[in-house]
Amino acid sequence: MIRQTLAVPLAGCLLAMACTQAIAAPNPYSNFIVFGDSLNDAGQFTDTGGPPGSTLRFTNRTGPVYQNGSGEVYSANSTQLLGERLGFSPDQTAASTSAARANQGLPDGNNWAVGGYRTDQILTSITSVSATGERTRSGYLPTNNFSADPNALYYISGGGNDFLQGRVQSGAQANAAADRLADSVQVLQAAGARYIVVWLLPDLGLTPAINGTPQQTPTSLLSSAFNRQLVTRLAGIDAEIIPLNIPLLLQETFADPARFGFATGQNLTASCFSGNSCTENPTYGINSATPDPSKLIYNDGVHPTEAGQKLISDYAYSLLAAPWELTLLPEMAHATLRAHQDELRSQWQSDWENWQAVGQWRAIVAGGGQHLDVDSQSSSASADGTGYNLNIGGSYRLNDAWRVGVAAGFYRQDLEAGTNDSDYKLNSYLATAFAQFQQNRWWADAALTGGKLDYDNLERKFDLGASEGAEKGDTDGHLWAFSTRLGYDIAQPGSEWHLSPFISADYAKVEVDGYSENSNRSTALTFDDQTRDSKRLGVGLQGKYNFTRQTQVFGEYAHEREYEDDVQKVNIALNSLPSLDFNLQGYTPQSHLNRLSLGVSHKLTADLALRGGYTLRKDDDFTQQGLTVGVALDF
Repeated sequence: MIRQTLAVPLAGCLLAMACTQAIAAPNPYSNFIVFGDSLNDAGQFTDTGGPPGSTLRFTNRTGPVYQNGSGEVYSANSTQLLGERLGFSPDQTAASTSAARANQGLPDGNNWAVGGYRTDQILTSITSVSATGERTRSGYLPTNNFSADPNALYYISGGGNDFLQGRVQSGAQANAAADRLADSVQVLQAAGARYIVVWLLPDLGLTPAINGTPQQTPTSLLSSAFNRQLVTRLAGIDAEIIPLNIPLLLQETFADPARFGFATGQNLTASCFSGNSCTENPTYGINSATPDPSKLIYNDGVHPTEAGQKLISDYAYSLLAAPWELTLLPEMAHATLRAHQDELRSQWQSDWENWQAVGQWRAIVAGGGQHLDVDSQSSSASADGTGYNLNIGGSYRLNDAWRVGVAAGFYRQDLEAGTNDSDYKLNSYLATAFAQFQQNRWWADAALTGGKLDYDNLERKFDLGASEGAEKGDTDGHLWAFSTRLGYDIAQPGSEWHLSPFISADYAKVEVDGYSENSNRSTALTFDDQTRDSKRLGVGLQGKYNFTRQTQVFGEYAHEREYEDDVQKVNIALNSLPSLDFNLQGYTPQSHLNRLSLGVSHKLTADLALRGGYTLRKDDDFTQQGLTVGVALDF
């Protein structure tokens, strides 16, 4: 927003980042490119109060002294924190037009925000020229052959300086300023940009520079008018626009500061840390006995402290990261389905060449547990799941070559996903009808499965300033699947062993209903329906060996090719801004999968057998394991 004499060297940013190195995390974006004013300025100006060659940012120094000339560096701003968490280097998130960096031979960064810029200057920095007063260079699009990277993440804020420089005095002027900011988004979209994060303007009437003055109420009203026009314009732009509802986030912070680690019993909207263009906080201000910017939201009249910067960064990251977790919901259902199918195949292997008599039933009851391990990808989070299950069913032998059957399964699955261990729970109720053929060494099976999905507790967790945020919801879904195999036993009839190559084909469709998280907070989201199909062809080998007439072991290996392996996406909207929905990437299914199963069966009586099995499905980023034990009874 407004340029002030605040000092922030680049060296400090590098030091701060080195001390908080991010763990490798998903990042589907090729670059991170920022436009705006001082709220996003990563260091365009020389820091006259800092070490030689350092640059200025509009937040507090790192402390413990916090003063100019202390040799301390400035804290990173929210865009630098967000860029770091997305995996971009300090050089990439640095200022684009810094004379101090250029004089040191350092590369220009991708942050084009300049302290003091109005909305018209933000647009010019994109389409024409970037000028700081210390250095001038071509703007973003001229520098890049008037083409925007469609795989990059763009980030824009602005509008505050239009107010603070006296250019917004009416509703019409507020609308015009909002239109200019929307024009910046529009011109990027027209040049090819697809993913664009856009701030809504904070309520300037609640900043220490204006709060409590006669201008507070009209400024708040005009801030709201600006945002209404901006939202209207953004809704008409054909891009994935991720809105940050900063006004609502700050309202929530003012209402419950302790939740975010800020001081209670202080007037956070009328006081600041530095005393620059505002009233210095007497308890935690820079000249107090206990200076602590982490307890205050504002560093000066309009700019956040380091704690406020982190809050905004965490908020933006929570929205970007949501699809990385939520696109795992269909995968939970697919994992449950595969576990159910594996259990049935294990039972069929145990029965291989050992069906019940014609006209008889064979009942099965089996229980077990499963574990799911999903590694992080470029656009999905790592996850770890556990669960348990109960399956019951039976088969009826029609004649020498055919038998048919049914089975039902209940599965409970818990999945922890992401860096904050978001907790997603699924109850699955599955039913299967199957038919089997076995004659002259040829064998085949086919199964049709349907199921109801009950996601009864979906808790998304994320960092939010000094605390952790969480949003909860629940939803339903359903699935259906068809699978078939065809094989030939190479063993002679009557052998103690059997070995059979086979081919397989599987189709499955999972649909997860859309749902809204149960609040209207700035972090709460609505997710559209998700559908994930699976089409697989496989080849495999199964075998069986009879140790004794009562005891046998069996196993199977298969390699499957997945033909529905496109990256999954989910459409999202903030509950507080339902008109601005955006579609972001998430989980990418594995294109190849290896499956292994091992089992043992022991006859307790002529009609009763005890069975146990282990299954493993694995590829580069995915591992699913299961253990079962059960009994089979002929009658």
